[in-house]
Amino acid sequence: MSDAHGPARRDRIGLWEAVAIAVGTMIGASIFSIFGLGARLAGPNLPLVFVLSGGLAYLVAYSYAHLGARIVSDAGPMEYILRAFGDSHLTGTLAILMWFSYAISIALFAKGFAGYFLPLVGLDDGNALALGIAEVGVVALFTALNFFGSKAVGRAEFYIVLVKLGVLGLFVVVGIWTVDPGRIAPVFDARYTQGLLYGIAVFFLSYMGFGLVTNASEHMEDPRRNVPRAIYISIAVVALVYVSVAVVAVGNLPLTELVRAEDYALAEAARPFLGQWGYLLVSLGALFSIASALNATLYGGANVAYALARDGQLPRAFERKVWFGAPEGLYITAATSLVFALFLDLGGVASVTSAVFILIYLFVIASHYTLRDLVGGRRGLIVFSFFAVTVVFGVLLAYQWRSDRAAFHATWMVLAGAGLVEWLWRGLTRRRLHRRGRRLGAQPETSSSTGTASPLSSR
Repeated sequence: MSDAHGPARRDRIGLWEAVAIAVGTMIGASIFSIFGLGARLAGPNLPLVFVLSGGLAYLVAYSYAHLGARIVSDAGPMEYILRAFGDSHLTGTLAILMWFSYAISIALFAKGFAGYFLPLVGLDDGNALALGIAEVGVVALFTALNFFGSKAVGRAEFYIVLVKLGVLGLFVVVGIWTVDPGRIAPVFDARYTQGLLYGIAVFFLSYMGFGLVTNASEHMEDPRRNVPRAIYISIAVVALVYVSVAVVAVGNLPLTELVRAEDYALAEAARPFLGQWGYLLVSLGALFSIASALNATLYGGANVAYALARDGQLPRAFERKVWFGAPEGLYITAATSLVFALFLDLGGVASVTSAVFILIYLFVIASHYTLRDLVGGRRGLIVFSFFAVTVVFGVLLAYQWRSDRAAFHATWMVLAGAGLVEWLWRGLTRRRLHRRGRRLGAQPETSSSTGTASPLSSR
Protein backbone atom coordinates (compact mmCIF):
# COMPACT_ATOMS: atom_id res chain seq x y z
CA MET A 1 0.00 0.00 0.00
CA SER A 2 0.97 3.63 -0.38
CA ASP A 3 0.45 6.45 2.01
CA ALA A 4 -0.42 9.99 1.10
CA HIS A 5 3.17 10.91 0.63
CA GLY A 6 4.41 8.15 -1.62
CA PRO A 7 5.27 4.47 -1.24
CA ALA A 8 4.78 2.57 1.98
CA ARG A 9 7.79 2.66 4.30
CA ARG A 10 8.61 -1.00 3.71
CA ASP A 11 8.90 -0.31 -0.02
CA ARG A 12 11.26 2.65 0.33
CA ILE A 13 14.77 2.58 -1.08
CA GLY A 14 17.68 2.82 1.33
CA LEU A 15 20.92 4.70 0.82
CA TRP A 16 22.91 1.81 -0.63
CA GLU A 17 20.11 0.73 -2.95
CA ALA A 18 19.98 4.30 -4.29
CA VAL A 19 23.76 4.22 -4.73
CA ALA A 20 23.41 0.91 -6.60
CA ILE A 21 20.84 2.40 -8.99
CA ALA A 22 23.18 5.29 -9.84
CA VAL A 23 26.31 3.13 -10.07
CA GLY A 24 24.43 0.57 -12.16
CA THR A 25 23.54 3.24 -14.69
CA MET A 26 26.94 4.91 -14.82
CA ILE A 27 29.00 1.73 -15.14
CA GLY A 28 26.97 0.60 -18.12
CA ALA A 29 27.82 -0.01 -21.71
CA SER A 30 30.19 2.95 -22.07
CA ILE A 31 33.16 1.52 -20.17
CA PHE A 32 33.06 -1.50 -22.49
CA SER A 33 31.86 -0.08 -25.80
CA ILE A 34 33.77 3.21 -26.05
CA PHE A 35 36.88 2.44 -24.03
CA GLY A 36 38.82 1.83 -27.22
CA LEU A 37 37.65 5.19 -28.53
CA GLY A 38 39.07 6.80 -25.40
CA ALA A 39 42.41 5.09 -26.00
CA ARG A 40 42.43 6.42 -29.56
CA LEU A 41 41.60 9.97 -28.46
CA ALA A 42 43.62 10.39 -25.27
CA GLY A 43 46.26 7.64 -25.45
CA PRO A 44 48.30 7.50 -22.21
CA ASN A 45 46.19 10.37 -20.82
CA LEU A 46 43.09 8.16 -20.57
CA PRO A 47 43.32 7.66 -16.76
CA LEU A 48 43.64 11.44 -16.40
CA VAL A 49 40.55 11.85 -18.61
CA PHE A 50 38.50 9.85 -16.11
CA VAL A 51 39.86 11.88 -13.18
CA LEU A 52 38.99 15.23 -14.78
CA SER A 53 35.62 14.13 -16.15
CA GLY A 54 34.78 12.81 -12.68
CA GLY A 55 35.61 16.25 -11.29
CA LEU A 56 33.19 17.79 -13.78
CA ALA A 57 30.54 15.32 -12.70
CA TYR A 58 30.98 16.51 -9.10
CA LEU A 59 30.39 20.10 -10.23
CA VAL A 60 27.03 19.12 -11.71
CA ALA A 61 26.27 16.88 -8.74
CA TYR A 62 26.70 19.87 -6.42
CA SER A 63 23.54 21.40 -7.89
CA TYR A 64 21.65 18.10 -8.01
CA ALA A 65 22.48 17.41 -4.36
CA HIS A 66 21.31 20.80 -3.09
CA LEU A 67 18.13 20.80 -5.17
CA GLY A 68 17.32 17.13 -4.59
CA ALA A 69 17.64 17.44 -0.82
CA ARG A 70 14.97 20.16 -0.64
CA ILE A 71 12.71 19.34 -3.60
CA VAL A 72 11.64 15.70 -3.47
CA SER A 73 10.16 14.72 -6.81
CA ASP A 74 10.53 11.80 -9.20
CA ALA A 75 10.48 14.40 -11.99
CA GLY A 76 13.93 15.35 -10.73
CA PRO A 77 15.58 17.94 -13.00
CA MET A 78 12.30 18.98 -14.62
CA GLU A 79 10.77 19.85 -11.25
CA TYR A 80 13.78 22.04 -10.46
CA ILE A 81 13.63 23.78 -13.85
CA LEU A 82 9.88 24.34 -13.52
CA ARG A 83 10.26 25.81 -10.04
CA ALA A 84 13.04 28.12 -11.17
CA PHE A 85 11.69 29.31 -14.52
CA GLY A 86 7.98 28.50 -14.47
CA ASP A 87 5.78 27.42 -17.36
CA SER A 88 7.19 28.12 -20.80
CA HIS A 89 7.65 26.60 -24.22
CA LEU A 90 11.28 25.94 -23.29
CA THR A 91 10.35 24.05 -20.12
CA GLY A 92 7.91 21.87 -22.03
CA THR A 93 10.50 21.16 -24.71
CA LEU A 94 13.04 20.08 -22.09
CA ALA A 95 10.45 17.72 -20.53
CA ILE A 96 9.96 15.99 -23.89
CA LEU A 97 13.71 15.79 -24.46
CA MET A 98 14.33 14.35 -21.01
CA TRP A 99 11.86 11.50 -21.41
CA PHE A 100 13.14 10.82 -24.94
CA SER A 101 16.73 10.56 -23.65
CA TYR A 102 15.67 7.79 -21.25
CA ALA A 103 13.90 5.82 -23.97
CA ILE A 104 16.82 6.00 -26.38
CA SER A 105 19.29 5.11 -23.61
CA ILE A 106 17.31 1.94 -22.86
CA ALA A 107 17.44 1.07 -26.56
CA LEU A 108 21.21 1.50 -26.57
CA PHE A 109 21.56 -0.78 -23.55
CA ALA A 110 19.31 -3.42 -25.14
CA LYS A 111 21.43 -3.46 -28.30
CA GLY A 112 24.64 -3.58 -26.28
CA PHE A 113 23.36 -6.49 -24.19
CA ALA A 114 22.37 -8.47 -27.29
CA GLY A 115 25.74 -7.80 -28.90
CA TYR A 116 27.61 -9.38 -25.96
CA PHE A 117 25.06 -12.11 -25.16
CA LEU A 118 24.66 -13.80 -28.54
CA PRO A 119 28.35 -14.71 -29.11
CA LEU A 120 28.54 -16.13 -25.56
CA VAL A 121 25.70 -18.57 -26.33
CA GLY A 122 27.12 -19.46 -29.75
CA LEU A 123 24.73 -17.43 -31.90
CA ASP A 124 25.61 -15.09 -34.74
CA ASP A 125 25.38 -11.48 -33.58
CA GLY A 126 24.71 -10.55 -37.21
CA ASN A 127 21.44 -12.49 -37.21
CA ALA A 128 18.71 -9.85 -37.16
CA LEU A 129 16.08 -12.22 -35.76
CA ALA A 130 18.32 -13.39 -32.91
CA LEU A 131 19.28 -9.79 -32.11
CA GLY A 132 15.64 -8.74 -32.06
CA ILE A 133 14.62 -11.61 -29.77
CA ALA A 134 17.46 -10.83 -27.36
CA GLU A 135 16.60 -7.10 -27.30
CA VAL A 136 12.91 -7.76 -26.69
CA GLY A 137 13.72 -10.39 -24.07
CA VAL A 138 16.02 -8.23 -21.92
CA VAL A 139 13.66 -5.22 -22.00
CA ALA A 140 10.68 -7.45 -21.17
CA LEU A 141 12.58 -9.04 -18.27
CA PHE A 142 13.34 -5.75 -16.55
CA THR A 143 9.91 -4.32 -17.37
CA ALA A 144 8.46 -7.29 -15.48
CA LEU A 145 10.83 -6.65 -12.57
CA ASN A 146 9.34 -3.15 -12.27
CA PHE A 147 5.93 -4.71 -11.56
CA PHE A 148 7.17 -5.60 -8.08
CA GLY A 149 7.88 -2.04 -7.00
CA SER A 150 10.75 0.19 -5.99
CA LYS A 151 12.20 -2.11 -3.35
CA ALA A 152 12.48 -5.02 -5.79
CA VAL A 153 14.20 -2.86 -8.38
CA GLY A 154 16.62 -1.43 -5.82
CA ARG A 155 17.41 -4.86 -4.33
CA ALA A 156 18.02 -6.42 -7.76
CA GLU A 157 20.20 -3.49 -8.75
CA PHE A 158 22.23 -3.84 -5.56
CA TYR A 159 23.13 -7.48 -6.25
CA ILE A 160 23.75 -6.97 -9.97
CA VAL A 161 26.10 -4.10 -9.18
CA LEU A 162 27.95 -6.25 -6.63
CA VAL A 163 28.61 -8.88 -9.30
CA LYS A 164 29.63 -6.26 -11.82
CA LEU A 165 32.04 -4.56 -9.43
CA GLY A 166 33.43 -7.96 -8.50
CA VAL A 167 34.25 -8.74 -12.13
CA LEU A 168 35.87 -5.37 -12.74
CA GLY A 169 37.62 -5.62 -9.37
CA LEU A 170 39.18 -8.94 -10.38
CA PHE A 171 40.30 -7.34 -13.66
CA VAL A 172 42.02 -4.57 -11.69
CA VAL A 173 43.48 -6.66 -8.85
CA VAL A 174 45.04 -9.23 -11.19
CA GLY A 175 46.17 -6.76 -13.83
CA ILE A 176 47.63 -4.04 -11.61
CA TRP A 177 50.79 -6.10 -10.98
CA THR A 178 51.79 -6.14 -14.65
CA VAL A 179 51.19 -2.45 -15.41
CA ASP A 180 54.04 -0.70 -17.23
CA PRO A 181 54.25 2.79 -15.60
CA GLY A 182 55.74 4.25 -18.78
CA ARG A 183 52.53 3.53 -20.70
CA ILE A 184 50.36 5.61 -18.34
CA ALA A 185 52.68 8.62 -17.93
CA PRO A 186 50.70 11.69 -19.13
CA VAL A 187 51.78 13.29 -22.41
CA PHE A 188 50.91 16.93 -23.12
CA ASP A 189 51.97 17.46 -26.72
CA ALA A 190 49.54 19.08 -29.19
CA ARG A 191 47.99 15.79 -30.31
CA TYR A 192 47.30 14.31 -26.91
CA THR A 193 46.27 17.61 -25.33
CA GLN A 194 43.52 17.96 -27.94
CA GLY A 195 42.66 14.29 -27.39
CA LEU A 196 42.51 14.94 -23.65
CA LEU A 197 39.89 17.65 -24.16
CA TYR A 198 37.82 15.54 -26.54
CA GLY A 199 38.15 12.60 -24.16
CA ILE A 200 36.86 14.66 -21.22
CA ALA A 201 33.82 15.72 -23.27
CA VAL A 202 33.07 12.15 -24.36
CA PHE A 203 33.75 10.37 -21.05
CA PHE A 204 32.07 13.03 -18.93
CA LEU A 205 28.95 11.39 -20.34
CA SER A 206 30.01 8.09 -18.74
CA TYR A 207 29.14 9.68 -15.38
CA MET A 208 25.59 10.37 -16.46
CA GLY A 209 23.36 8.41 -14.13
CA PHE A 210 23.81 10.00 -10.72
CA GLY A 211 20.74 12.10 -11.56
CA LEU A 212 18.61 8.96 -11.35
CA VAL A 213 18.89 9.28 -7.57
CA THR A 214 16.64 12.34 -7.77
CA ASN A 215 14.20 10.41 -10.01
CA ALA A 216 13.75 7.93 -7.15
CA SER A 217 13.63 10.50 -4.35
CA GLU A 218 9.91 10.05 -3.61
CA HIS A 219 10.68 6.39 -2.91
CA MET A 220 13.72 6.97 -0.67
CA GLU A 221 14.13 6.82 3.07
CA ASP A 222 15.02 10.26 4.46
CA PRO A 223 15.59 11.87 1.02
CA ARG A 224 16.83 15.15 2.48
CA ARG A 225 19.84 13.32 3.90
CA ASN A 226 20.19 10.38 1.52
CA VAL A 227 19.79 12.06 -1.88
CA PRO A 228 23.03 14.10 -1.57
CA ARG A 229 24.89 11.20 0.04
CA ALA A 230 23.83 8.75 -2.66
CA ILE A 231 24.86 11.17 -5.43
CA TYR A 232 28.31 11.88 -4.02
CA ILE A 233 29.05 8.26 -3.03
CA SER A 234 28.01 6.89 -6.42
CA ILE A 235 30.29 9.26 -8.32
CA ALA A 236 33.21 8.40 -6.02
CA VAL A 237 32.70 4.65 -6.56
CA VAL A 238 32.40 5.03 -10.33
CA ALA A 239 35.44 7.32 -10.59
CA LEU A 240 37.54 4.82 -8.65
CA VAL A 241 36.44 1.99 -10.94
CA TYR A 242 36.97 3.98 -14.14
CA VAL A 243 40.44 5.24 -13.20
CA SER A 244 41.55 1.80 -11.99
CA VAL A 245 40.31 0.04 -15.13
CA ALA A 246 41.96 2.67 -17.34
CA VAL A 247 45.31 2.29 -15.54
CA VAL A 248 45.26 -1.50 -15.91
CA ALA A 249 44.11 -1.51 -19.54
CA VAL A 250 46.45 1.21 -20.84
CA GLY A 251 49.30 -0.02 -18.66
CA ASN A 252 49.12 -3.62 -19.93
CA LEU A 253 48.62 -3.28 -23.67
CA PRO A 254 50.29 -1.07 -26.29
CA LEU A 255 48.02 1.72 -27.51
CA THR A 256 48.15 0.42 -31.08
CA GLU A 257 46.61 -2.87 -29.95
CA LEU A 258 43.95 -1.14 -27.82
CA VAL A 259 42.96 1.06 -30.75
CA ARG A 260 42.96 -1.85 -33.19
CA ALA A 261 40.59 -3.75 -30.88
CA GLU A 262 38.40 -0.68 -30.34
CA ASP A 263 35.06 -2.51 -30.02
CA TYR A 264 36.40 -5.03 -27.48
CA ALA A 265 39.37 -3.13 -26.04
CA LEU A 266 38.91 -4.27 -22.43
CA ALA A 267 38.73 -7.92 -23.45
CA GLU A 268 41.95 -7.49 -25.41
CA ALA A 269 43.58 -5.70 -22.46
CA ALA A 270 42.85 -8.70 -20.24
CA ARG A 271 44.76 -11.13 -22.47
CA PRO A 272 48.28 -10.36 -21.18
CA PHE A 273 47.42 -11.44 -17.63
CA LEU A 274 44.26 -13.57 -18.01
CA GLY A 275 44.62 -15.12 -21.45
CA GLN A 276 41.45 -16.51 -23.05
CA TRP A 277 39.67 -16.24 -19.72
CA GLY A 278 39.92 -12.48 -20.17
CA TYR A 279 37.39 -12.55 -22.97
CA LEU A 280 34.88 -14.45 -20.85
CA LEU A 281 35.53 -12.26 -17.80
CA VAL A 282 35.00 -9.00 -19.65
CA SER A 283 32.01 -10.33 -21.57
CA LEU A 284 30.28 -11.34 -18.33
CA GLY A 285 31.17 -7.99 -16.81
CA ALA A 286 29.67 -6.27 -19.84
CA LEU A 287 26.44 -8.27 -19.56
CA PHE A 288 26.01 -7.44 -15.88
CA SER A 289 26.95 -3.80 -16.46
CA ILE A 290 24.55 -3.30 -19.34
CA ALA A 291 21.75 -5.21 -17.59
CA SER A 292 22.04 -3.08 -14.45
CA ALA A 293 22.16 0.11 -16.51
CA LEU A 294 19.05 -0.94 -18.42
CA ASN A 295 17.25 -1.86 -15.20
CA ALA A 296 18.05 1.46 -13.51
CA THR A 297 17.29 3.55 -16.60
CA LEU A 298 13.95 1.84 -17.23
CA TYR A 299 13.03 2.42 -13.58
CA GLY A 300 14.05 6.07 -13.78
CA GLY A 301 12.37 6.57 -17.15
CA ALA A 302 9.07 5.17 -15.87
CA ASN A 303 9.24 7.38 -12.77
CA VAL A 304 10.07 10.43 -14.87
CA ALA A 305 7.21 9.73 -17.30
CA TYR A 306 4.75 9.26 -14.43
CA ALA A 307 5.85 12.36 -12.55
CA LEU A 308 5.92 14.56 -15.66
CA ALA A 309 2.45 13.38 -16.68
CA ARG A 310 1.15 13.96 -13.14
CA ASP A 311 2.50 17.50 -13.31
CA GLY A 312 1.06 18.15 -16.79
CA GLN A 313 4.33 17.98 -18.70
CA LEU A 314 3.51 14.74 -20.58
CA PRO A 315 0.15 13.26 -21.68
CA ARG A 316 -2.01 11.73 -18.94
CA ALA A 317 -1.60 8.30 -20.57
CA PHE A 318 1.85 8.12 -18.96
CA GLU A 319 0.25 8.42 -15.51
CA ARG A 320 -2.59 5.90 -15.79
CA LYS A 321 -2.06 2.60 -13.99
CA VAL A 322 -2.89 -0.45 -16.09
CA TRP A 323 -1.64 -4.05 -16.14
CA PHE A 324 -0.24 -5.31 -12.82
CA GLY A 325 -0.85 -1.88 -11.29
CA ALA A 326 2.14 -0.38 -13.12
CA PRO A 327 1.87 3.08 -14.70
CA GLU A 328 1.23 3.11 -18.43
CA GLY A 329 4.35 5.25 -18.79
CA LEU A 330 6.43 2.16 -17.94
CA TYR A 331 5.01 0.30 -20.93
CA ILE A 332 5.18 3.32 -23.24
CA THR A 333 8.82 3.91 -22.30
CA ALA A 334 9.71 0.23 -22.83
CA ALA A 335 7.83 0.00 -26.12
CA THR A 336 9.38 3.21 -27.45
CA SER A 337 12.86 1.99 -26.58
CA LEU A 338 12.20 -1.27 -28.44
CA VAL A 339 11.14 0.62 -31.57
CA PHE A 340 14.48 2.45 -31.57
CA ALA A 341 16.42 -0.73 -30.78
CA LEU A 342 14.77 -2.86 -33.46
CA PHE A 343 14.61 -0.41 -36.35
CA LEU A 344 17.35 2.20 -35.98
CA ASP A 345 21.13 2.43 -36.03
CA LEU A 346 21.81 4.11 -32.72
CA GLY A 347 25.47 5.05 -33.09
CA GLY A 348 24.84 8.71 -33.92
CA VAL A 349 21.75 8.91 -31.73
CA ALA A 350 23.87 8.01 -28.69
CA SER A 351 25.92 11.14 -29.24
CA VAL A 352 22.73 13.17 -29.66
CA THR A 353 21.37 11.82 -26.38
CA SER A 354 24.58 12.83 -24.64
CA ALA A 355 24.17 16.39 -25.90
CA VAL A 356 20.59 16.45 -24.60
CA PHE A 357 21.73 15.35 -21.12
CA ILE A 358 24.39 18.05 -20.99
CA LEU A 359 21.80 20.64 -22.01
CA ILE A 360 19.56 19.52 -19.15
CA TYR A 361 22.55 19.71 -16.79
CA LEU A 362 23.07 23.33 -17.77
CA PHE A 363 19.46 24.19 -16.99
CA VAL A 364 19.66 22.37 -13.64
CA ILE A 365 22.72 24.43 -12.69
CA ALA A 366 20.91 27.59 -13.81
CA SER A 367 17.92 26.54 -11.68
CA HIS A 368 20.21 26.08 -8.69
CA TYR A 369 21.52 29.60 -9.19
CA THR A 370 17.95 30.95 -9.29
CA LEU A 371 16.85 28.98 -6.21
CA ARG A 372 20.10 29.17 -4.24
CA ASP A 373 18.58 31.33 -1.46
CA LEU A 374 16.05 28.56 -0.84
CA VAL A 375 18.16 25.44 -1.28
CA GLY A 376 21.65 26.69 -0.39
CA GLY A 377 24.88 26.62 -2.32
CA ARG A 378 27.82 28.91 -3.09
CA ARG A 379 27.19 31.39 -5.85
CA GLY A 380 30.76 31.34 -7.18
CA LEU A 381 30.88 27.55 -7.41
CA ILE A 382 27.53 27.44 -9.22
CA VAL A 383 28.74 30.01 -11.77
CA PHE A 384 32.00 28.13 -12.28
CA SER A 385 30.06 24.87 -12.77
CA PHE A 386 27.87 26.46 -15.43
CA PHE A 387 30.91 27.82 -17.25
CA ALA A 388 32.77 24.46 -17.12
CA VAL A 389 29.81 22.43 -18.40
CA THR A 390 29.20 24.99 -21.15
CA VAL A 391 32.79 24.49 -22.30
CA VAL A 392 32.26 20.71 -22.29
CA PHE A 393 29.09 21.14 -24.36
CA GLY A 394 31.02 23.22 -26.86
CA VAL A 395 33.85 20.67 -27.01
CA LEU A 396 31.32 17.87 -27.59
CA LEU A 397 29.75 19.77 -30.49
CA ALA A 398 33.22 20.42 -31.91
CA TYR A 399 34.00 16.72 -31.62
CA GLN A 400 30.74 15.84 -33.40
CA TRP A 401 31.53 18.34 -36.16
CA ARG A 402 35.02 16.93 -36.59
CA SER A 403 34.30 13.19 -36.37
CA ASP A 404 30.58 12.66 -37.06
CA ARG A 405 28.95 15.49 -38.98
CA ALA A 406 25.64 13.60 -39.15
CA ALA A 407 25.48 13.46 -35.35
CA PHE A 408 26.11 17.21 -35.18
CA HIS A 409 23.21 17.95 -37.49
CA ALA A 410 21.02 15.35 -35.77
CA THR A 411 21.59 17.03 -32.40
CA TRP A 412 20.11 20.28 -33.61
CA MET A 413 17.34 18.49 -35.52
CA VAL A 414 16.27 16.65 -32.35
CA LEU A 415 16.28 19.86 -30.32
CA ALA A 416 14.28 21.67 -32.99
CA GLY A 417 11.94 18.69 -33.38
CA ALA A 418 11.17 18.59 -29.66
CA GLY A 419 10.48 22.31 -29.74
CA LEU A 420 8.10 21.86 -32.66
CA VAL A 421 6.25 19.01 -30.93
CA GLU A 422 5.88 21.11 -27.79
CA TRP A 423 4.60 24.09 -29.80
CA LEU A 424 2.00 21.97 -31.62
CA TRP A 425 0.91 20.07 -28.51
CA ARG A 426 0.68 23.22 -26.39
CA GLY A 427 -1.34 24.92 -29.12
CA LEU A 428 -3.75 22.02 -29.55
CA THR A 429 -4.30 21.17 -25.89
CA ARG A 430 -3.70 24.61 -24.37
CA ARG A 431 -1.84 22.82 -21.60
CA ARG A 432 -0.09 24.75 -18.88
CA LEU A 433 2.62 23.57 -16.52
CA HIS A 434 1.90 24.52 -12.93
CA ARG A 435 4.76 26.18 -11.14
CA ARG A 436 4.88 24.95 -7.59
CA GLY A 437 5.56 27.28 -4.68
CA ARG A 438 9.20 28.32 -4.39
CA ARG A 439 9.03 28.68 -0.62
CA LEU A 440 10.11 25.38 0.89
CA GLY A 441 9.26 24.27 4.37
CA ALA A 442 11.58 22.83 6.97
CA GLN A 443 10.94 19.33 5.65
CA PRO A 444 11.43 18.34 2.02
CA GLU A 445 8.14 18.22 0.20
CA THR A 446 6.89 15.72 -2.32
CA SER A 447 6.14 16.68 -5.85
CA SER A 448 2.51 15.82 -5.53
CA SER A 449 0.46 18.48 -3.82
CA THR A 450 -2.58 16.22 -3.83
CA GLY A 451 -1.00 13.19 -2.24
CA THR A 452 -0.91 11.16 -5.44
CA ALA A 453 0.74 7.79 -4.90
CA SER A 454 4.08 7.16 -6.51
CA PRO A 455 4.09 5.08 -9.68
CA LEU A 456 6.19 2.13 -8.55
CA SER A 457 5.00 1.87 -4.98
CA SER A 458 4.23 -1.46 -3.34
CA ARG A 459 1.53 -3.33 -5.22
